Amino acid sequence: MTVLKPVRDSLDALLHPSARHDALTAARHRAFMAPRMLGSLAGFAAFPVYLAVRGVPGPLEVAAFAWFIAPILLCWFLSRTGAYESACVLSALALAGLVMTVAIPTGGIESFASVWLIAVPLEASLSASRRVVAFASALALSCVAALAVTGAAAHGALMAPGIASATLYAAALAFGAEKLWRTGVALLNSEEDRYRLLARNMSDVISRHRDNGAVQFISPAAEALLGTPTSRLLGHGLFDRVHVADRPAYLTALSDAARGGQARSVEFRVRRDAARGRGGPGGFVWVEMRARPLEQSTAAGPEAGVVAVMRDITERKLQQEALDMARTAAGQADAAKSNFLATMSHELRTPLNAIIGFSEMIAQEDVLMIDAAKRREYAQLINDSGQHLLSVVNGILDMSKMESGTFELSPEPFAPRGALLNCCNLLALKARDNGIDLVTRAPEDLPGMTGDPRAFRQIVLNLVSNAIKFTERGGTVTVSADVAASRLVLRVTDNGIGIAADDLKRIGDPFFQAGKTYQRRHEGTGLGLSIVKSLVALHGGDMTVQSKLDEGTTVTVTLPLVVAPKTEPASNIATLNPALRVAHHDKNRQVKKSAQAN
Repeated sequence: MTVLKPVRDSLDALLHPSARHDALTAARHRAFMAPRMLGSLAGFAAFPVYLAVRGVPGPLEVAAFAWFIAPILLCWFLSRTGAYESACVLSALALAGLVMTVAIPTGGIESFASVWLIAVPLEASLSASRRVVAFASALALSCVAALAVTGAAAHGALMAPGIASATLYAAALAFGAEKLWRTGVALLNSEEDRYRLLARNMSDVISRHRDNGAVQFISPAAEALLGTPTSRLLGHGLFDRVHVADRPAYLTALSDAARGGQARSVEFRVRRDAARGRGGPGGFVWVEMRARPLEQSTAAGPEAGVVAVMRDITERKLQQEALDMARTAAGQADAAKSNFLATMSHELRTPLNAIIGFSEMIAQEDVLMIDAAKRREYAQLINDSGQHLLSVVNGILDMSKMESGTFELSPEPFAPRGALLNCCNLLALKARDNGIDLVTRAPEDLPGMTGDPRAFRQIVLNLVSNAIKFTERGGTVTVSADVAASRLVLRVTDNGIGIAADDLKRIGDPFFQAGKTYQRRHEGTGLGLSIVKSLVALHGGDMTVQSKLDEGTTVTVTLPLVVAPKTEPASNIATLNPALRVAHHDKNRQVKKSAQAN
C-alpha cells in the first residue's frame, strides 16, 4: 500500500474537480486512467528494447508504437473535461482503430490482431454506461465485418464467424456487467435512502468522528438541533461550538471510545444559532453524547473511528436544576423551621413567664403584702409582656398570610411626610431612653403618593426600630425621604454595630438575625426586615442594604409614587421565585403590625 501511494496521489492530482468529492466517480476516473497511463508508459519504455532486438522498425511497427500516445491524450481529455462517457467512446474508437490498422496489412480477419476486437466491448463495460457498451459492441462488429469483406485468405470464411461470435459473446458479457453494476448501484442507493430517511427523521443526531474528534459525517437532525447547516459542523466545526469549559470532557470521551474499545457517555453544552433552531432562542443547549468505537476496512486498510449519538437534554437539565433548587429551598425551609422554633421558644416563653409570674404575685397580694404601687407596676409589666407577645403572634400570622398569598394591599392617597414624622415621633422616646439621637429629614414639599398607608407606616416603624435597637448609646439614627424619578426614596442610616458581608446575603430572610455573637443580645424574632422586604415588593419597590461591621448600616427603600393594584395573587409569584415568597411573607406580617400601630 505504501508503494502504490505515490501512484494514487498522482492520479488524484489528475482528477477533474467534479469527481473529487464523489468517491464512486473518483474511483471510475482512476480505473480509466491507471491502466492506460501505465500501459502507455510501459510501451514507450519497451520501444528501445524492441529496436535493439529487431533493428530498424517498419512503418507498421512505428504506427503501432505511436498509438501509445492515444491513451495519454484520453487521460488528459478526461482530466480536463470530466466527460467520462465521451472518454470511454473515444477509447473504444482508438482501440478499434489500432486493431484495424494492424490487422488489415497483416492478414485481415486472419490477422493475430483481429482477435483484439473482443476487448472493445469488454473495455466499454467498465464505463457502466449502456450507451457506451452498445456503441462499442456495434463498432467491434462493424470492424469484424469490414475485415471479413477485405480478407482474401482461404480460411477467411471460417475466421470471420469465429471472431464475430466471440465479439457478440464479449458484447453480451459487457451488457451483463453493465446490468449487474446498475443493479448493485440501485440496491446500494435503496439502502442509502433507507438509512438517510431514518437519519433525517430521527430527533437524535448521528455523527461519525475520526480518533482526533474531527467530524466525518453528521445527520441532518443536527441542523434542527443547532440551527446551522451540517456542512459547517464537519471537521472541527462541531468542536468549535462546544462550550470552552466542556471541550476537555468532549474530546476525552471520543478519545476513550476510539482507544478503549468501549462506549463512553458525556454531557456537554453546545452553541445553537437562534435563526434556525428548534423554535428556541440562541445560546447554549445541553447535549448527551454516547460514543462507540467503529472500525471499518477500506482500500487503504482498517480505519478506526467513533460513531456517536447526541440527544438534546436541555429540558432535563432545567428540570434537574429546578429539582436542585427545590431541594435547596426545602433544606433552607427546614433550617428556617429549626431557627423559628429556637427563636420562638425564647420570644414566647419570656413574656408568658412574666405574665404568669406577676399575675400569680398579684393573686397572692395579701400573703405577699403587695402595696398599690407594686400592683400597678406588675400590671404594667403584664400589659407590656402581653403587647410584646401579641406583636410576635401578629408577625407570625402576617407571615402566614403572605405565604398563602391572602394578604392584599389597600392603595389610597396619603401624605408620606406626615406618616414618616408620626412614626419617628412614636419612636423618639425609645431612642431617647437608649441615649440615641434620632434625626428626621423630610422636605415640606414632599409630594403625596398612592399606596397602603398602614404598610408604609409599618415599613418606617420596622426600619427605624431596627436601627435604634442595633445602635449603641451615643449613636445617631438618621431618617430621610426624597423623590427621584417618580419614586419615593426612603433612607434609614445608623452608626451602630453593622452587619458582616456574609450576613448581608441573607438579610430579609424570615427569622434571620445577623451575627451569632449578638443574636441573643438583641431581642427579636428576625421578622422585621423580612416584613419590610415583602411589603416593599408588594408595592413594586426595591430595598437595598449597605453595611460594615462597627461602622453602621444604611437601608434604602424606593417606592413608586403610584402603586398599581396587583392582578394576581402574591402566592403565585412566590411559587415561581422563592425570594419573592419570602418577601411576601415579610410583607403580610408588616401590614398587620402597621394596622396594630394605627
